[in-house]
Amino acid sequence: MKADLYIRVSTDEQAEKGYSQRDQEERLRKYCAYKNIQIRNVIYEDFSAKTFLRPAWKKILESYRSKHGQVQKILFTKWGRFSRNAADAFQMINLLRKLGVEPCAIEQPLDLDIPENKIMLGIYLTSPEVENDRRAINVRNGMRRAVKEGRYMNGAPIGYINRTTPEGKKYIAVDPPKAEIIKWAFETIVNRQLHIEEVYRLAKEKGLSCGKNHFWNVLRNPVYYGKIFLRGYKDEPDCIVKGNHDPIISEKLFIDVQDRLNGGKRVRKIQWRNS
Repeated sequence: MKADLYIRVSTDEQAEKGYSQRDQEERLRKYCAYKNIQIRNVIYEDFSAKTFLRPAWKKILESYRSKHGQVQKILFTKWGRFSRNAADAFQMINLLRKLGVEPCAIEQPLDLDIPENKIMLGIYLTSPEVENDRRAINVRNGMRRAVKEGRYMNGAPIGYINRTTPEGKKYIAVDPPKAEIIKWAFETIVNRQLHIEEVYRLAKEKGLSCGKNHFWNVLRNPVYYGKIFLRGYKDEPDCIVKGNHDPIISEKLFIDVQDRLNGGKRVRKIQWRNS
């Protein structure tokens, strides 16, 4: 009997990629030696298992279609290495079996000819998916909590620079040369009554490096007067929270610029949040 070994590492495992690959390969080779299975190919995949649109996997599938019967099994350590999407996995298993290739997780062996084992297969396949969903929720909730506490979680906007405290917490600090240009742009829009495009052109001459649309977003961003916009989620409305960073302009100057951008109409008030 011949088999291919499928060794996949996820994005989350990049830091220990080498170890993970070697560990999987060692266990698969020991299994083949014990079962007297001849190894045809060892396939390494460095891609997410959310779908089967993976470079190495597409090559494997093409080889099974073009060289039918040369291999009887494709082995991996656990079903989570094969897929993290139950619906796609069942379809792929059926396709592989039609091509004469039996997928097998050596540490979670299942006889797929027994109908009841499909229930266990579903558990094996969905457990990593549930874990991924829970991790994503935890990350999102953690980031929202950090914003509510005044931390700016994105890359530093123009006029600021990313910094890290001795304790390892990230924050944004004023970047004086660029901050002066940003402040000048806000003040010029109000004091000199220039058209926005003219202010943008002059700001670029002063050293501002961004596109026109980006500049428009800069003028709309409350981060410059020390606040952070938090988009609503579920039953929480959009809100503005007080940031921990230093402002570049005053709140009054920001509002005056919004009036200009809105053609003299007062900007809509967004709910404040008391952290």
